[in-house]
Formats: sequence, C-alpha cells, structure tokens
Amino acid sequence: MKNLLIALSIPILLSCNQNSIQETFSPLENDVAPQTLEELWNSFDPSKETLDTEMLHEREEDGVEMKVLRYRIGIFKGQKAMMAAIYGYPKDGKNLPGLVQIHGGGQYADYRAVLTNAKRGYATISIAWAGRINVPDYKVTPDIVKLFWDNKTDARDYKVTTDWGAVDGYHAPCRNPENNFNSVSAAPWTLDTIASPRNNSWFLCAVGARRALTFLEQQPEVNPNKLGIYGHSMGGKLTVLAASDPRVKAAAPSCGGISDNSNENALYQNTIADDPYLKQISCPIIFLNPSNDFHGHVRDVPKAVSLIKTDDWRVVSSPHHNHQDHGESEVTGLLWFDQYLKGTFTYPKTPDTKLELKTKSGIPSFTVKPDLSKPILEVDIYYTQQGENVEAITDRENRINRFWHHAKAAKKGDTWTADLPLISTTKPLWAYANVRYPLDEPVSGAGYYYRIYTTETFNISSLLQMATPEQIQRAGVSSSMKPSLVIETFEPGWEKEWFSYKPQKWELITHKLYNDKWAAPVNVKLAFDVRSEEPNKLVVGIDAYAKEIQLEGGAEWQSIVLAARDLQNPSGEKLLNWTNIMAFKISANESIKQNADGEIEQSYLGAEWKGKKPEFRKLRWLRN
Repeated sequence: MKNLLIALSIPILLSCNQNSIQETFSPLENDVAPQTLEELWNSFDPSKETLDTEMLHEREEDGVEMKVLRYRIGIFKGQKAMMAAIYGYPKDGKNLPGLVQIHGGGQYADYRAVLTNAKRGYATISIAWAGRINVPDYKVTPDIVKLFWDNKTDARDYKVTTDWGAVDGYHAPCRNPENNFNSVSAAPWTLDTIASPRNNSWFLCAVGARRALTFLEQQPEVNPNKLGIYGHSMGGKLTVLAASDPRVKAAAPSCGGISDNSNENALYQNTIADDPYLKQISCPIIFLNPSNDFHGHVRDVPKAVSLIKTDDWRVVSSPHHNHQDHGESEVTGLLWFDQYLKGTFTYPKTPDTKLELKTKSGIPSFTVKPDLSKPILEVDIYYTQQGENVEAITDRENRINRFWHHAKAAKKGDTWTADLPLISTTKPLWAYANVRYPLDEPVSGAGYYYRIYTTETFNISSLLQMATPEQIQRAGVSSSMKPSLVIETFEPGWEKEWFSYKPQKWELITHKLYNDKWAAPVNVKLAFDVRSEEPNKLVVGIDAYAKEIQLEGGAEWQSIVLAARDLQNPSGEKLLNWTNIMAFKISANESIKQNADGEIEQSYLGAEWKGKKPEFRKLRWLRN
C-alpha cells in the first residue's frame, strides 16, 4: 500500500542486554594514546556489541519498507551512544546487497536515497551522524536536534534522534561550539583526557559507520557478503575512513576522502588524515570528484589512486563543477555497486592518456585511448593552467573558479588526439579526458543533495595529467594562445565550457572571464545579444553582483551592453570594475546572497521563464 504511515510516539526497544554493557574502548594504558592507524583500530570489533535497536517510525511507499530507527554506536564514558538512521528495502526482498549511505556536513539522512536504491534492488541504511533526518512525518531539523539536546520532550516538534551521549560527533553545529573535527586534543566531551585520535569526531563517526555495516549484515533480507558504502563531502571522507573494513566489497566516495592531509599535527596525520586510510583500502573503489571541488581537490586524485591496495578503481571528474554534479556522473556510484554487489554491470576500463609536451608545433598534445567494449558517444579533453603546483588551503577560490578549456579531439583509429594551446609557459598544465557511454536503459537515483535524476548515459574519466612550468619550458613549448575580446561565439560545442547546477532549467555559468585569455582589459563594457520568444526577465550575474534585464521578446535580437557598475549586490553596492571577477551567469531568475558582517543578505531577481529557452550570440568585451 502506497504512503502507509505508522507513527510510533514511544521508541520500542527491540533488543538489549544490559548486563553486557561495557566500555567500547578500554581506558588508555599508562596514558599512552594510539599513535598509528593500526593501534587505533586493532582493538575495535564492530560486530561485538549488541545493537540495541530502537524503532522510531515506519513508512511504506511504492513497495518499499522504510524505518527510522536507532542502533547502538558504543558505550563511551559510561553512556550509551545511539545512531539514528533511515533503513529501507524492497518489500519481500531477500538476499539483497546492502549499502551504507553517509550524508555530508550540514546535510540530512534522507529517505530519497533509501527509496531510490530500494527500487533498484538494494537495502540501504542512511545514517544521521549529525542528527538531522528527512522522512515524511519524521523530519529532524537543526532546531529539533537542539530540542533533543536540551531534553525538551514536551515540545511539539521534539523527536528522538542521534544521541552521542558523553562524546560529540555532531556537526553543523557541533553540540559543543568549541568542538573541532581537526583536533585530537582533550576536552570535557572527548573520550580521552590526553591528546588522542579517539578524541576526534571523524573517528567517532567512522565507528558509527562501521556499526551501520554491522546493522546491515544482521538484517534477514540482506546478504552480509554484499555490502557497499558511499557518501558525499564529509560523508566522502567517512566512506574512506570506513572502506578498509573487510566487510566492504565496494566503495564510492564523492568530494571527500582524498585531501584531508594539511593538518600539521603528526598524531592527526598518522591516525585521522586521509592518506593512511587510503593505504588500507583493498575493495573496488570509484572516486567521484568534480574538477572544481573545494573539499576533494582534483589534483589529489592521482595520489589517492597510487595509495590504495586495489587495481579495481575508476575516477569520475566532471568539468567546471564544485561539490555537486549531474546525472551522468552521479550515476557512476550506483553502477559501481551494480557491478561489484549485483554482477549486473561491467565497467569500461579507465581511458589511457598521454600528455606530449615536446611536439613539432610547440603546442602540447593529449591523446586518449578509451575502452571500446561499449559504444562511445563522445570523448572530451579538458585542460587548465589555473592549477597550482602545490595547492594551499588558502587557494579555495581558485579551485572553485578555475576555467577548463575544452579541446576538440580528432579520432584516428582507436585514439582521440587534441592540441592544447597555452597562454603561458610559466604556469602548470593539467589535462584529463572524459569518455561518455550510453546505458542500456535509463537509471534513476538520488544524487548530490538527494536531487532525483534520470540519465541515459554515464561518464568515465582518465587520471589527471600534470606538467610543471619547468617541464613545459624544457620541452620548448610556445605560448600560442592570445588574449581575446570575444568571449563566446555560441557556435556548436560552446556548451562544453559552460555548466549549470539546475539541469531542469536553462541557466548558464562559465569561468571564462576568470581566465587570462578573456580577462577584461581596462575601459570596457560587457556585451552580448539575446533573443527571447516571449517577453521575459533575464538575470546577468557576476559573483555576488547581478542585474535584471527586461527582454522585449520576438524574432529580433536584443543587444545588451553592461558597465561594471550596472551590477549590484544585495546591499546595493555596485561592482566597481571587472578586476578579479570569477563566475559569470545568465539565468531566468536568481537568488543573490552576500555575507555582510556575519549576516546573510539576499535579493531575488528575475521570474519564471516563459516560452522556449533563449538564444545568445557574441558575448564580448566592448572598448569604451
């Protein structure tokens, strides 16, 4: 029966043996903390303790059984810690592969991941390590988490959720404002009274994720030998921290788990940072990492691949995106589990690539040899000179906004080759390839931030190839790319250097104006032509500044010419000039946000679009 809701106001204790309760981790001997990853985890048996499962809420939808529940994470400092989660599976399902899904910072455990996975034949547990839950009729927001902290059981919205007990694994916010995921120091809410990796919240949450594997393997409808794990952002890191558990047969971290190595504390580096965990991973793993992600740095992917103990890996890096993606990249995690947990899919091999710096023309070339076992729809080559040789933690804005040139590849036999003209020989060169394949039938899933997508294609990437300025100069490369006033011609293929976070709408975003080739000269205006079938409002945005433009509609082209000061932010401040601008956006409507003295100011521009999507031509700089 669809949408059957059973709300239980009092948690039901399904299993508990109070006599067996003892500390999950023994006190430190002689006040010596674990110094290595092995010392940290060797004494932990995630299957040893009872789960003490509590049922909080049940729901059935589209033939899928879903339950909001809690299971015991462990006993810390004499108090039980309980993880809230959403568990679901196809009704009457048997011998199902099981998945642990881990949300990111500020996100929720969400029923949409459980529901869509169940429809594809999986049992899934989505863990609410930060306490937030999204299920119809059982939604736990940050305000409700605080009600739980304050034990305000009489409040109208109060709901039982994750209880870390004497320790603090919450995030966004942490229960204790001074709690720091980058710290191993002792505090009133930590497990140990000296500096110890057992004090770190990443460790606590990884314990919770491994206990979720224990929950799955004990469910009668789950095949305990077919377990996978995946997560996004902070959930990506937690995926890597848990993927070395021998029960994990496949893993798919996205936007995390490869770049947390900047902490200068040696104890953190040896026990909590990403690298030591990557070295322990032997299960098949796919890294979903958009090229401009702020949290998982694309330059760290080759190193991550070199550290893992398995040859069964793939990489997916969509160009231009930061911390979210589109269906043909998001689906790759599901397909990965289909291959290794269900045996219903076979992945093409990672494309072989070669970056040639020394050429007769003085222009580097990039050659791609993809796997031809499936029909190939497209081979795309992307490159940038806006990557740093060693990215610093302060390089965040460059990571998010770097521009990737699309190099048109020519096919010869079973290889594709493209020239990579450079604008400078004093900057590094990064290049990689994407190969797009068709699916036998459309696949739907809950993607980043649980947006439901359906895709008929999927994408596989090559490893990033990187060359230093010294290597470029030694090879005699010439700087053949010149600055241009013409930014975009909108000729066939132009979309490759633009992107969108709203695939259901026609919004357009590019970082071309941040690139040296199209950087604004002095004393120029920004101009383009637009044609709209019906009268509409058009929003032009640059970073936190925007301008709303009324379009007349009809068959005639309308010319738009803008000075920098025509754009303003939510505070009414005007864009003073075109210097250091990063993101350029054209859309039907937009919410512009600005952080002003700790307060978020917001303005809404534009309206819902009417008629066909607009046409554009001749995006350019006009000299005054």
